Amino acid sequence: MSATALLERLIVEGVDQLDYPGIIFRGPAHDRRAALAAGPDVWEIIARLRELDGSQEQRIATLAAESDLHPRLIRIAIDYAAENADEIRERVERNRAMAEHSQRAAHQREALLA
Repeated sequence: MSATALLERLIVEGVDQLDYPGIIFRGPAHDRRAALAAGPDVWEIIARLRELDGSQEQRIATLAAESDLHPRLIRIAIDYAAENADEIRERVERNRAMAEHSQRAAHQREALLA
């Protein structure tokens, strides 16, 4: 990665951290992802909220109870995700595809050994 590209990424991440207090960035240079400073990745929060029923506030309350995340932090993650919807959608989809692949592989192993 060039120094210019690194500097640009750090500036973008820094601005996002100022705009969304509590958001940090994790991962290697080729696969950075937004996360709560003391919690899961933003895409994980959004994926779980999508699985829950009810209004947005009901989902936030349920996730807060399940995870011990403060509702304020969940809302920050939602705000970040809303502003970066394509990034978050792509990560959720990538995770879903990987989970499906793992399930198929497990079934194939079971069939092989049956």
